[in-house]
Amino acid sequence: MLEQSGKRVLILAPHTDDGGIGCGGTISKLLHNGCKIYYAAFSICEQSVPEGFPENVLETEVKAATKVLGIPSDNLFVFKYKVRYFSQYRQDILDDMIEIRNKIHPDIVFLPCQNDIHQDHGVISAEGLRAFKNSSLLCYEMPWNNLSFSPAFFTTLEQCHINDKLRALEEYKTQQGIRPYMSRDFIESLATVRGVQAGCEYAEAFEVLKWIL
Repeated sequence: MLEQSGKRVLILAPHTDDGGIGCGGTISKLLHNGCKIYYAAFSICEQSVPEGFPENVLETEVKAATKVLGIPSDNLFVFKYKVRYFSQYRQDILDDMIEIRNKIHPDIVFLPCQNDIHQDHGVISAEGLRAFKNSSLLCYEMPWNNLSFSPAFFTTLEQCHINDKLRALEEYKTQQGIRPYMSRDFIESLATVRGVQAGCEYAEAFEVLKWIL
């Protein structure tokens, strides 16, 4: 049902790379199966860019990464909220989400889980639930931020989907070598664990907030 051609799927990423990390393989699979994918990144983290890179480099990187996955440029929304200060802009963020909702009417929305301990992720998860309460809602995992995670929904993946995810994440040059969860070993290992749980080679796992059949 998730893979039905023509489904409108929205990825909510607090920071540019979060959606690719949390569900990049699923994005690849859904695109190959004819779904329409939209990606909203709420911060380009200008205040956290490593030394030697331009302040807007993460905007360039998310455009390149989503292009690798196959998301049309018109389906990418990039906002510039200040990293780690989302709580000060909750209403503005909710208003942006509602504008996206009214524009694309997504069937399924992927977002951070409700108990994600990163302050920005928590805001996107809470406001995402408010804005998209009439869509199916699946929460992607970020183990370094999730003290608990209860997967009840799995996307079975093939090597080609994992390869697409890895190639997309490689576009984040600013994060390579400083974020352990961006490494090939981590991505493939987690997908293997979830695959064992789902009875296949690779998988991505999600918590279910709401599912509309």
